[in-house]
Amino acid sequence: MEPTSPAAFLSQTPGWFLWIGIFFPVTALLLLLIAYLSWKIRQTEEELAMTADPRETASQIQHGARYRHRTEGRRT
Repeated sequence: MEPTSPAAFLSQTPGWFLWIGIFFPVTALLLLLIAYLSWKIRQTEEELAMTADPRETASQIQHGARYRHRTEGRRT
């Protein structure tokens, strides 16, 4: 009876299958994830660059005046 371990499986699996079936898809998914996250960061930086006041955040721009800074409404 042969042992059913990963080593026994890998010894019977051809190298091209490991390359095309496992390594390449995982690498492609990681590269796509990196590209997507960098695109989202660039998009967010562009949105924040459009604000006139650096204290305004993306949620303030999106939701409007109800989330303004606390000190803006006070009178001294």
